[in-house]
Amino acid sequence: MQKIKDILKNRILVLDGAMGTMVQSYGLKESDFRGDRFQNHPCDLQGNNDFLCLTRPDVVGEIHSAYLEAGADIIETNTFNATRISQADYQTESLVYEINKEAAKIARKAVDEYTIKTPEKPRFVCGALGPTNKTASMSPDVSNPGFRNISFDELSHAYYEQAKGLVEGGSDILMVETVFDTLNCKAALFGIQSFFEDSGHEIPVMVSGTITDASGRLLSGQTVEAFWHSIRHMDLLAVGLNCALGAEQIRPYVDAFSQIADTNVLVYPNAGLPNEFGGYDESPERMSGFLQEFSESGLVNIVGGCCGTTPDHISAFSRSVHGITPRLIPEIEPLTKLSGLEPLVIRPDSNFINVGERTNVTGSVKFQKLIKEDNYDEALSVARQQVENGAQIIDVNMDEGLLDSEEAMERFLRLIAAEPEISKVPIMIDSSKWSVIETGLKNIQGKGVVNSISLKEGEEEFIHHAKLVKKYGASVVVMAFDEKGQADTYERKVAICQRAYTLLTEKVGLNPEDIIFDPNIFAVATGIEEHNQYGKAYIDAAKTIKEKMPLVHVSGGVSNLSFSFRGNNGVREAMHSCFLYHAIQNGMDMGIVNAGQLVVYDDIDPAFRDAIEDVLFDRHPDATDRLVESAEGFIGTKRERKENNEWRSFPIEERISYALVEGNDKFIVEDTEEARNHLDRPIHVIEGPLMDGMNRVGDLFGSGKMFLPQVVKSARVMKKAVAHLVPFIEKEKEEKGLKDISNGTIVMATVKGDVHDIGKNIVGVVLGCNGYTIIDLGVMVPTDKILSKAIEVNADIIGLSGLITPSLDEMVHVASEMERQKFNIPLLIGGATTSRKHTAVKIEEKYASSVIHVIDASRCVGVVSKLLNPEHKKELVSSTRKEYESIRETFYQNQQKIKLLSIERARDRKIKLDYSPVQPQKPGIQKIESISLNELKNYIDWSPFFHAWEFKGTYPEILTDPKKGVEATKLFNDVQAMLETLLQNDTITAKAVYGIFPAKSINENVLLPENDITFSFPRQLIDKGNKPNFCLADFISPNGDDHIGIFTVTAGHGLDKLVKQFESDHDDYNAIMVKVLADRFAEAAAEWLHEKIRKDDWGFGSDEIYSNEEMIKERYQGIRPAPGYPSCPDHAEKDKIWKLLDVENAIGVSLTETRAMWPAASVCGWYFAHPESQYFSVLKNI
Repeated sequence: MQKIKDILKNRILVLDGAMGTMVQSYGLKESDFRGDRFQNHPCDLQGNNDFLCLTRPDVVGEIHSAYLEAGADIIETNTFNATRISQADYQTESLVYEINKEAAKIARKAVDEYTIKTPEKPRFVCGALGPTNKTASMSPDVSNPGFRNISFDELSHAYYEQAKGLVEGGSDILMVETVFDTLNCKAALFGIQSFFEDSGHEIPVMVSGTITDASGRLLSGQTVEAFWHSIRHMDLLAVGLNCALGAEQIRPYVDAFSQIADTNVLVYPNAGLPNEFGGYDESPERMSGFLQEFSESGLVNIVGGCCGTTPDHISAFSRSVHGITPRLIPEIEPLTKLSGLEPLVIRPDSNFINVGERTNVTGSVKFQKLIKEDNYDEALSVARQQVENGAQIIDVNMDEGLLDSEEAMERFLRLIAAEPEISKVPIMIDSSKWSVIETGLKNIQGKGVVNSISLKEGEEEFIHHAKLVKKYGASVVVMAFDEKGQADTYERKVAICQRAYTLLTEKVGLNPEDIIFDPNIFAVATGIEEHNQYGKAYIDAAKTIKEKMPLVHVSGGVSNLSFSFRGNNGVREAMHSCFLYHAIQNGMDMGIVNAGQLVVYDDIDPAFRDAIEDVLFDRHPDATDRLVESAEGFIGTKRERKENNEWRSFPIEERISYALVEGNDKFIVEDTEEARNHLDRPIHVIEGPLMDGMNRVGDLFGSGKMFLPQVVKSARVMKKAVAHLVPFIEKEKEEKGLKDISNGTIVMATVKGDVHDIGKNIVGVVLGCNGYTIIDLGVMVPTDKILSKAIEVNADIIGLSGLITPSLDEMVHVASEMERQKFNIPLLIGGATTSRKHTAVKIEEKYASSVIHVIDASRCVGVVSKLLNPEHKKELVSSTRKEYESIRETFYQNQQKIKLLSIERARDRKIKLDYSPVQPQKPGIQKIESISLNELKNYIDWSPFFHAWEFKGTYPEILTDPKKGVEATKLFNDVQAMLETLLQNDTITAKAVYGIFPAKSINENVLLPENDITFSFPRQLIDKGNKPNFCLADFISPNGDDHIGIFTVTAGHGLDKLVKQFESDHDDYNAIMVKVLADRFAEAAAEWLHEKIRKDDWGFGSDEIYSNEEMIKERYQGIRPAPGYPSCPDHAEKDKIWKLLDVENAIGVSLTETRAMWPAASVCGWYFAHPESQYFSVLKNI
C-alpha cells in the first residue's frame, strides 16, 4: 500500500474508463459469450460481460491495453457483476471464483507489459466489486417495507468469494464501487476484511459511492457525509464517487468528500447525463475541462471515467491533470462521527447528546406491549416521537424473555430503515446478548452504537467483541463492569474504564472517540448506607474519565438514579434534572433520557433542590431521610404540575415566556392572539414577548440549566406562535399594497452542519413584513442547494446564518463557490458566532461581489434596502470594502511583524531569577462564607465601572472632564446611591475559597506534587531581542520549596433576583447598573483577598501599607493572573482550579461548558509571591 500512497502524494493518478461501452463497440454475439467451453450452457449468456474473462479474454485484454495506451495508471478488472448474487441471473454462480481470478490475471498481464515499457510510471490492477442487483437496507416490495431479498451474511460471503479470486489473481487494489446502498458496502468491507484475516494477505481498498439524483443522497437515502461516517472504520486508500451523474453535476459532492475525508479522494463520473436514448454524449474535451478544474481546486487525487467514457476521454483526462499538485489530505479533528441517513458529529460544543429511551422493551411498558402484540406500526410511532422530541440517537432494546429478540431486533430495524424521519438519526443497538447486537449491526446502514460490552467475562471475550464492533463499523458503550462485578465506587469505576481504554486503543485499535463509557448510574436514597455515595461516585468518575481520556464520552441511564421513588414522577424528574445539571458539568456528555420528562433546573423549588443535591453529593448522614420527608409533599407532583394552571393568571408576556421555557404549546395560539390584540402590529408580538421568552431559553441553555431536547420543544412553541401570526402579517402586507409587489428576493439558509434556525426565521419574518420575498431553505443546507435555489428564483441576495464555530468554515466555502460559479449578488453573513473581523479576513476575499456582516436582526432591513438600491448599494459596498481592507491590512501587518522563536530558544531567554520562597503561615484550603461589602467598597477600582458605560478615562479625573464630567458625575452619584442600598439591604453576598499549595516549576509547568495537579502556562515565543521571554512558571522556584496561591471569589449571589426586579419594572438602567457594580465587587473581593493573603495567610507582605490608589496601581509584591488573561489565555486551566478547590460545592460558582463562570460576577486565578513576578502577554504566539 505504501508504494501507491507515496505516488498519490506526488501526482494525480488516472483510472480507466467504461468497460461496457467498449465491449458494445465489438458487436459481440451469443457465441462469443459462450465460447467453446459453454456451448451447452442452459441459458443465454449474452450481456454477461464479466463472463468474457473466460470466453473472450482477448477482447478484455485489448480494452485494458487501449486504456493503458491512453494514459491510465489504474486498470479495473472486468468484474462489476462477478459476485455469486449477480451471476445467479445466468446460472453461473459456481464459476465466480474462476471469473474473478482470470479477470485479475488478464488485467495483470496488460498492466505489467506497460510497466516494463515505462518503469518510471508503474501501473496498478484494481479488482472491481460492484453493488450486486439486490439491496440489504431497502425492500423490493413497497407493500412490505420490512422484507429483504438479501441478507448481510449472504452479501458478505459473496464479496469474500469475489475478493479471494481478485487477490489471488494478482490485483494490487480492491474497489467496492457504484455503492447505492451503504449496508451492501458495509457487508462488502466485512467480507473483504474477513478474507484478509483468513489469508494473512492484505491489499489497499477503495470505495466509490453513487449519488443518484439532485437530492445529493445515495439511493438508500444517506448523505455524502453520513456515507463516509458509515465506512471510515476501514483504512481506505481512497473514497469517492462514480456513475449516475456527469462531471458538472457531481462536483458539489466530490467537494464535500474533499473536506471531510482524511484519505485520498477519487472521482470517475459518466460522460454527462444520459440522452433520450440512454447514451452519453459529453466530449473528452468538455469532461476533461471539469476534471482539470476539480484538480486545480485541490479536490481530487484520482480521476477517471464511468459510463460512456472511452480511451479518448482517458487520454484527455491524463493530459488535463498532468503536473497538477494532488489534493493534500487534511488533518481531521478526532471527533465522534455517527450516522443514520444524516451525519451526527459530536463536538466539544455539542452540549449533551440525548439518547431516546422509549424504544426499549425493558424500559417502556408501552413499547414492550406493542412489540409483544406485533403492533410494529404503532411501535414505529414511539421511535418517531423520540426523534421529534429531540433524541439525537435512538436506543433499541428487544431483551425480553418471551420475545425472539434477534427476530424482533431485525424486523424493527428494517422497518425503521423505511422511515426517513426516524432513520435519519443513528441507532444504538442495546442488548445484553451478543447475538442480538450482531443481528442489529447487520441491519443498519449508518454508523451506530453498540450498547454494550464489558470485561464481565474476561479480557479475551471483551477483545473479541470489540474487534467485531470495529469490523462492523460502530462506536461502543463500555460498562464499568469486570470479572468482580459492577463498579460501585469512584475508584473501581475509574480503574475499570482505564483498563478497558488501554485494551481498546492498544489491542483492538479502536479510536478513543468511538469509546463511550457508562460508569453505572445506581439508585440513591435507598436507605442503604453503602448506596449514599453512588451519585457522587458517578459524577466524580465522569470528571476523572474525561480528564484522563479526553476524547471518550461518558454516558448513562439516568432513570436508574431515582428508582427508589418509582411512582412519584415529579420527584424523579426533579432528581434527574439536578443530576444531569451537575453530571454534565463534570464530563457526562451523553445519556439515555426521556426527553419529555425533564424539568428546568431553575424551576425546582430551591429547598427541594438542596435536599436532592444533599443526597447526590452525600453531604449529610440524614440526607436520604430529609429527601424522603420532602418528597412526601411531592407525591403526584407530575399530575399536579400538569394540571396546575396558576401560570395562566400571569400577564400575557410572562405567560408566553413560561410557555416557551416549559415547551408547553397547549395555550400558545390563544396567548399569541391575545398579545396580537394587545399590541399595535402582529410583528410586535414576535419582536416583543416571543423574543424575550426565547432569550430566557437561550440563557438557561447556555448555563447548563436546560437541555437540548427542551430547547427543541421551545423552538416548536415559537414556530407555532409565528405560524399563527403569519396570516395576519400577510394581510397587513396586502393592505399596504405589498402582497404582489416584492422589494426583492432573498434566499436564506442555515449552513450545512448547523441546526439553529430561530434567529434566521425571525429575520425572515421581519424582512417579509417589509415587502421582501423570502425563500427560507431551512437548516443544514449544503452549498449546492443554496446556490442552485438562488439561480432558480433569480435571487437578489443570499443570507447565511450559523451559530456554532464550524459554520464559519462552511460560510467561507459558500463564498468560494459563489465566486467560482460567477455569482454577483450580495452575500449577507449573520449569526452569533460570526464577526466583522472573520468576515473581512476569511470570507470577503473569497467572493469578489459584496459581502456584508450583519450584527443582528434589527440591522437587516436597513442593510438589505441599501443593497437593493443601486445608488445606496454602491456607497455601502464601497465603505464596507474599505473597512474590511483596513481590518485585513491591520491583521496581516500584525501577523508579519511577529517573529517567533522555537520553544528551546525561548527557554534559553527566560528571566533569570533568584528564589528565596517565603513559607506560608496558613497553607491549605480556606473558605469564607461572607465578605463584608462595606469593607470591599474601599477596594473598588472605579475606572472600569466607567468603561463599562463607554466613558473612556480614569477615575477620579473623569468626573472633572470638560466634555464628559457632568454626565459621569450623574452616573457616579447614581451608583453611590445604589451602593448604599446594597449595603443596607444585604442583598448581594460575596464569598471566597482559596488555598496555598506546595509547588515547583519544570519549564512551562507548575506542579502541585501533593495534589497531583499540573498547571500549564505558555511561554512568550516572540523574539524580544535582549529582553526575557516570560512564562508564569518562571516565578515559581524549580527546587520544590515554593508555593502557589489559588482562589475563586464571587459577588454574584443574590444578583439575579435584583436584576429581575429591575427588569420587571422595565428599568434597564438600574438592571445594568447593578450588574456592573457586582462585577466591581467581585474584583474588589479578589483584591481584598490578595491583600489578606500577602499580609496574613502567606505573610510575605506583612508590613506593607498602601493607599487605595497604590493598591489599584499594584505597587505591592506579587501578581494575581487569571485563566483567560494575556499571560494564560487558556480557560481550560479553570477546570483544575475547580477540581482543586471544589469551587462549586464550596461557594456555589460553576463553570459553563465554555468555562464561563456562573454567577458572572466572579473572579478566579493564581497568586504568585515572587518579588519580580509581573504581568505580560503571550497572545502574539499565534
